[in-house]
Amino acid sequence: MRILLIASSYNSLTQRARAELQDRGHAVAVEITPDGAAIREAVVRHAPDLVLAPLLKAVVPRDVWSSRHCLIVHPGPVGDRGPSSLDRAIQDGADEWGVTVLQADEEMDAGDVWATVPFRVPAVGKSDLYRNELSDAAMTAVHLAVERIAAGAAPSPQTGPARARPFLRQEERRISWDQDTETVLRRLRAADSQPGVLDELLGAEWFLHGGHPEDGLRGRPGELLATRAGAVCRATGDGAVWIPELRARTAAGEARACKLPATLALAGRLPELPEPPVPVAAPARGRTWSDIRYREQGPLGVLSFAFPGGAMSTDHCRRLLSAYRAACGRPTSVLVLGGQRDFFSNGIHLHVIEAAADPAAEAWANINAMNDLVEAVLTTTDRLVVSAIGGNAAAGGVMLALAADEVWCRRGSVLNPHYRRMGLYGSEYWTHTLPRKVGPVLAERLTRSARPVAAGAARSLGLVDRVVDCGPGGFSDEITRMAARLASHPGVASRVAAKKAEHEVREARTPLAAHRERELRRMRAIFDDPAAPFHDLRRAFARKEPQSAGSPDSRGAGPAGPADR
Repeated sequence: MRILLIASSYNSLTQRARAELQDRGHAVAVEITPDGAAIREAVVRHAPDLVLAPLLKAVVPRDVWSSRHCLIVHPGPVGDRGPSSLDRAIQDGADEWGVTVLQADEEMDAGDVWATVPFRVPAVGKSDLYRNELSDAAMTAVHLAVERIAAGAAPSPQTGPARARPFLRQEERRISWDQDTETVLRRLRAADSQPGVLDELLGAEWFLHGGHPEDGLRGRPGELLATRAGAVCRATGDGAVWIPELRARTAAGEARACKLPATLALAGRLPELPEPPVPVAAPARGRTWSDIRYREQGPLGVLSFAFPGGAMSTDHCRRLLSAYRAACGRPTSVLVLGGQRDFFSNGIHLHVIEAAADPAAEAWANINAMNDLVEAVLTTTDRLVVSAIGGNAAAGGVMLALAADEVWCRRGSVLNPHYRRMGLYGSEYWTHTLPRKVGPVLAERLTRSARPVAAGAARSLGLVDRVVDCGPGGFSDEITRMAARLASHPGVASRVAAKKAEHEVREARTPLAAHRERELRRMRAIFDDPAAPFHDLRRAFARKEPQSAGSPDSRGAGPAGPADR
């Protein structure tokens, strides 16, 4: 079937839909369509059998939906209508929600139903939920709808009362800091990536992004209590929350501010605050937050990390490298890197780079810090290292994963093993790891085509070694079980010995330093060239500037890589 995906942005669900539908044998085109005219032009150009909208803010013209199957993926159960469906579900504390695939109609979200799939709502942020439980349910519903259309079936009319709810505005998101922690967390989670919760802090207005509970610290409601790993801890009525990122509110007509680690955003305003030690291991009692954790189970070590949006700044990379070296000092035979739900890594931190006084210098520091981390993984010869990708990964994040001896990913993961859409040549030793994993011909194709790869296809291509068939909430436990079994296998010692010998042979033939030097020479030329596309593309990505209509492929490099949603 010829399927046209129309979307307001090339977000994670659009990428997954493209990859999975192509893997099922469909001919899939993607067009970014900011308005009805762009939708109409795209349909005329591609003449599809089916139009599918995974994420669409524009209204589909009547002549499009009345002349062909035109499906809308709505992030809510049957009868739910409105643009803030998922936000309201989280803020209202829903335990279960759903995804519905609808026929486009005159009234938004009111068309006939092709498929609907429920899902549980765990205590996570909106963007995490969207990329995982909702994405799984959405793809189940999309595949079911496509199968029904191919079989000549008809959709079902909506029955029961409609729940038409308006856009969730900042007035309804606002936090009263004397409220209990769970209420505050629901508001933060409902807006964690976009749009954030508008609030006043230290004499300025900020959008707060993300929230994690803290049970051990107390203070006057609204008071800043501590900092840790770039986040600030703020008191609630009965506890506190950690807020990892802030974005300054800018005046109308000004460029949108970048989303930054909270302490970086507050630089120059932040009073002297205590910085409690990072609890790398899980606390014995109560809840607290850290973006890096380590745990052991006999001969198995698990070093997990979770950075907002999968972006890794210079500081993130250096702290993770320090934790990695500490983990390598432990008496384990297998070390898992990752294992968390949601993003593994998307490489360098474009927001921090964009906001820096000297973006070229910060980009250079960031890519070198990423390289130092990847090099540490590549040169670990005294144990097996497994990369465990629970969500999506892109660019340098994929190359970080490929540095391990084995790569495992969850079935719902999507990988973007390329740098092209940000106008970069790439580094992180990709010229060593990617050809070694998939061969030079396929490595060239993956980096030039710049298309998303679904988990099943990644396994077939040799990009990953195992696909783990479980829900996002069960990934950590399943990975631990699998890795513990690997660590107890009698053949581990011989594999480690063979790995060490192979590394020495490769180093004698082509040292890793040679790959790094060649890659960084190309990257430095891009960073230092004011006319290089990277600078405009980075700005558009970090400041959320509107994308032009058209195909992500035909536009070549563009800010269409890993999206918040």
